[in-house]
Amino acid sequence: MRMSSDNKRDATWRASDARPSVLLYLNVAEGDAGALAGAEAAGLPLQLVITRPGDAIDMGELDRAAAAIIQLSEDDEGAVKRFADMARATDTPLLAAAFDPGLSFVRALIRAGAHDVIPLPLDVAELETSLQPVRDEIQTRERRTTTGPAKLVTMIKSEGGVGATALMGQLATRFAALEKKAGREALLLDLDIQFGDAAFQLGLHPKLGIDDLLAAGTRMDGDMMRTVAAPHPSGLNIIAAPAEITRLDAMDVDQALHLVDIAMKEFGTVFVDLPTNWTDWSLSLLARSDLVIMVCELSIASLHRAKRQLDLITSQDLGHLDVRIAVNRFEKGLFKNVTREDAERVLGRPVTYTLANDHATMTAAIEQGIPVAEIRRKGALNKDLKALETEVAARLGLER
Repeated sequence: MRMSSDNKRDATWRASDARPSVLLYLNVAEGDAGALAGAEAAGLPLQLVITRPGDAIDMGELDRAAAAIIQLSEDDEGAVKRFADMARATDTPLLAAAFDPGLSFVRALIRAGAHDVIPLPLDVAELETSLQPVRDEIQTRERRTTTGPAKLVTMIKSEGGVGATALMGQLATRFAALEKKAGREALLLDLDIQFGDAAFQLGLHPKLGIDDLLAAGTRMDGDMMRTVAAPHPSGLNIIAAPAEITRLDAMDVDQALHLVDIAMKEFGTVFVDLPTNWTDWSLSLLARSDLVIMVCELSIASLHRAKRQLDLITSQDLGHLDVRIAVNRFEKGLFKNVTREDAERVLGRPVTYTLANDHATMTAAIEQGIPVAEIRRKGALNKDLKALETEVAARLGLER
């Protein structure tokens, strides 16, 4: 705490509390302002600085604060302008305080940049209400600065029906649970805007989705994305595909890239389920990816279509991408018509991941909206999913 009556401050003074303070610039003649010194409101320490009307405020000191509450007088004709000048000069949230402020004065201060206008004399209960939004902003900034490395993982499929969405959901929930333990987050972005059902397969029925973010246009930001995202018990955040089939050209390249950039800044690692049909925006997101997982099956038709997808990627000058082949519903045996070696020969690259063919377990997990591990922890499919998650985290350079 520091109190000063002559507005001459010791430049070497530092608060013992490491948290940034809310500075109370008050020149009150009524009320017990001293009772606020050293108190807290909304989890923020209060620091009282007694000033005189018209005293200049040290902008460097203001910039180091969590917020500032500045006493003003409605009778002072230059008060609103001075307040507006300070609000423009700092990113620190500013609140105004006045005795019996009139409605026109309050409106003028709000337009000048005040987060709120608080009546004097101040009390802690009043401050709790006014400072809670400021505290929320600080927590949001802190969360974003501690977000893990921004990484993008896209999943593409050789054709519809190969189980790519179910696989991504299981991978993302397992990944998010481990990221949560490391103090980080993950998001699944379902951009199969025509037939996506990733949220449904994980037991969620969100009312908001991708279409709501697109409708927001330039107003879309991290806070809005968190409002739209549905939380899964694993810790995974999911932004669902539109509830109704949406034209693929309803989204363009700029929108798609903007969407993913905000998601990565807000959540760190983002998993994207892309539609089977290619568009300019889906190819652009592929080019933005840190890791691409191509899902196919050991069948002639599936491998043929996977090869065509890989050829398209190469033709678009994207041959440098880290594309990993995942064979779903994989079965071992000596008498299979198509083997892993056959797949590698057709695709011209190694099969990195195989996922055991356990239709009953995967179906039960989807029907109940829970991880495979909760159905059959010791099964081959869960073992393969664990190996897949470990390998993906390693490819992304994440330490746990």
